[in-house]
This record gives sequence, C-alpha cells and structure tokens, in this order.
Amino acid sequence: MFVCTGSMESFSFAKPVGIGLIQSAIGLTQLVLEKNPSWLIFIGTAGSYDPDTPLLSIKESVAASQIELSCLENHSYTPLDNVTSLEDVSHETISPLIVNSSNYITTNARLGRRLHEMGISLENMEFYALLEVAKHFHLSAKGIFCITNYTNEKAHESFIAHHQEALQRLESYVRERYAQYL
Repeated sequence: MFVCTGSMESFSFAKPVGIGLIQSAIGLTQLVLEKNPSWLIFIGTAGSYDPDTPLLSIKESVAASQIELSCLENHSYTPLDNVTSLEDVSHETISPLIVNSSNYITTNARLGRRLHEMGISLENMEFYALLEVAKHFHLSAKGIFCITNYTNEKAHESFIAHHQEALQRLESYVRERYAQYL
C-alpha cells in the first residue's frame, strides 16, 4: 500500500496518513488495521543535510532516525533507541540512507552538517514513525523522497519553490518503477 501525508502531498494512488510524527503514526495504524496491507511505501518530500545532493533528486530509504537538534548540542538526551531500520545491515554492507524525523524543520546549516557527519542524509517529518508502525505490524516498508531543499536558513523558501515539481517527479518515478503495484 502506498501512503503519503495528504494535505499538500497527495497522490491518487496513495492513502493519506497525516503530517508529523504523531498524526502519521495514528493515521497509518488506522489504515493498517482497516486495510491489512502486506507492504508499505511512503512517498514524500525531504530536505537534505548534504549540500552535494542535487535538489529534486529522488532517494529511497529503509532506515530512519529521530534525533532532535538539542541533542547535538548536549541540551537533551533520550533513553529510547532513536534509529530504526527494516533491513539488517552488517558491517560488510553499505549502510542504508538514513532519514531523520522531527516535528521541526532544520534551518541551521551547521547542525544539518553535524547530522550529515553522523551518517544521516535526509530530513522528513513522518518517516521514523511510519517505519516504527511497519515494524510493529511486521510489514515491509520503504520511503521514496524527492529533495526540495537543503537544511539551512532558506529551507522553507526552497521547499515552496520546488514543491510542485517534486510532487510531479515523485509521481513519475513511482509510475515508472512501481507500475505493477498501482
């Protein structure tokens, strides 16, 4: 089953789950209980912590983190495991692309670089929650993201400027590569 946030990011072939960590976890849980899917693919936009990643490029991921910026400056801690993945990755394989999720968008380029140095590539508000729901229900899942912005002071302006084209690229990408599932 394809899922998206809904609202500003809707696709005819995807069910909306909500925006942010909480809405998407609740919305996806309801959908899973109603529809009983065997797999999930989340489609959405993302910001990049890596300024070398081309804007409007498409990336796929099966791994997410939930690291708040205050943690990077030792202003907070968590007793929770804040990285999740739906595939086992050994030291002999390439690490998966990690998407960080928070209910806040990073506008500090320095902190974005810190996350990139930690091996985290992208930022999307919902993905961590969606992977956790998928794990709970023993579902295979992944995310497909189009990069709309870098995580800096112009993040929102860039998101707005690239959003419509990102949605078109996502739709084309899914229709081309996942046509058998639509």
